[in-house]
Amino acid sequence: MNEFSDVYTFPDLLVRAVNRAGDDDAILFPDQSFTYSQLYERAVNSARSLMALGIGSGDHVGILMSNCQEFVDIFLGAQLIGAWPVPINARYKSAELNYVIRNADLKTLFTTDRIVEHVDFVSLLGEAFPSLSDQRDPSKLQIDDAPVLESIILFGERSPRGMMEQETFHGIASETDESEIELARSRIAIRDVAMMMYTSGTTAMPKGCPISHEALIRPAIEAGRTRFFLEKHDRMWDPLPMFHMSFVLPLIACMDAGAALLTMEYFEPELSIEYMEREKATVNFASFPTITEAILNHPNYDADKLPIRIVNNVGPSKMLLSMQERMPNTTQISAYGMTECGGVSCFGDINDSLEKRTETSGKPFRGIEMQIRDIETDVVLGVDEVGEILVRGYCVFEGYYKDPEKNAEAFTEDGWFRTGDICSIDEEGRVTYRSRLKDMLKVGGENVAAAEIEGLLSGHPAVVLAQVVSAPDEKYMEVPAAYIQLLEGETLSAEEIVEFCQGKIASFKIPHHVRFVSEWPMSATKIQKVRLREMITRELES
Repeated sequence: MNEFSDVYTFPDLLVRAVNRAGDDDAILFPDQSFTYSQLYERAVNSARSLMALGIGSGDHVGILMSNCQEFVDIFLGAQLIGAWPVPINARYKSAELNYVIRNADLKTLFTTDRIVEHVDFVSLLGEAFPSLSDQRDPSKLQIDDAPVLESIILFGERSPRGMMEQETFHGIASETDESEIELARSRIAIRDVAMMMYTSGTTAMPKGCPISHEALIRPAIEAGRTRFFLEKHDRMWDPLPMFHMSFVLPLIACMDAGAALLTMEYFEPELSIEYMEREKATVNFASFPTITEAILNHPNYDADKLPIRIVNNVGPSKMLLSMQERMPNTTQISAYGMTECGGVSCFGDINDSLEKRTETSGKPFRGIEMQIRDIETDVVLGVDEVGEILVRGYCVFEGYYKDPEKNAEAFTEDGWFRTGDICSIDEEGRVTYRSRLKDMLKVGGENVAAAEIEGLLSGHPAVVLAQVVSAPDEKYMEVPAAYIQLLEGETLSAEEIVEFCQGKIASFKIPHHVRFVSEWPMSATKIQKVRLREMITRELES
């Protein structure tokens, strides 16, 4: 039997890793490490406490934390009993948190009182749900805005009203026998939902994407085995947020190989270089040019001191070429994917030419189908023709949570998922990403809906109309640019617009460029956003 046909549930993959590499490093931070046996033990203890809280198969467990071992404990513990972990973007502001917690039907939420990069989750949750401070029993919350939410567990030192302390949570583990966890694990099927990730779309708020165990595990295993060639001795550095698919997929790939994953609470170039050198990292999952450039431009960077054999980066071809030149001992590959399609559907091949590794995203994993369709006619196109890329196969998610209208738009009758991305496929099956059909920005790897920013700007009393488009940016690849029409007689500065946005939306969503207009480029009935993008691009390039 071909070993690349292996399919597991996430909990079964964890147990397999313990049996094969129990005493080996599983997850490391710069100042602590955990073996696979310790990872499993901590996950089981979390699962026992979760079950004591009344959490069971199909219940939704929110995780709002910076990168920490407790995040992983809850993530894996929830999966052991068939619950859905729901990682929440740690950059969200109170309005976004209120929406996601309500929309996701969270039964319990885990957070921390660590203040990382000036983010205070306790204060944000207090803003999102003002009635928290009036709650009498932190295990039986009664919040009108979030009627399903029963508890919020706080890991840390503070004891705010309405939140259960971590000692209480850990203490109730004794109420559940470990055999109950094992029984729950045995009932999980590969097509059951493994987690729900929220991703921003063209709507004003993020959308929930339930993803099955098969959709998560198979692409990650395929990537680890056939693109990164991971073995037990490998150590993969991944500084990305744990709420991101770019943490979950490397974790799975390392778990399959019995390799170690090097993570960190937040990215800092000097610490990262020292960390990778000390731990002898062999694979780099930086993924985004913002991170790689910070490493390569740091005075402490020395290519000969970093034994990295493969690095994953996504970005414009010219930038990838520049970065490859500065990593002479490392082979750089690129990827294409999205949350709705298992995170990553294509990866480059280290045996491809430099041109193919920098200009394409490689071939899709086995078992995943891709096709290009004409944007206007929906006719399937041929080799190297440009159109919308559609995906079909085991990797596709279960449909947007509680959004039948969006699902009707997103799926064809025969099961193809419309990605909204403009791509082409060459004669050997390699995918080349061109642009986005959807009105979407990708700021430093984070999806940003233009509609959300436009909605906020339109709420300013002096604003008649706001349109947001992407503007090219060397650091983040693209950033929001806002075109604004003011009420007659009103005056505003770009600085005042930025100040108006601060604290209301995540910082990466705040427009980097603000332009005021009195007339709009129009088609017959609509503002031509493509013209606005061309305008800001020409201006910045000149």
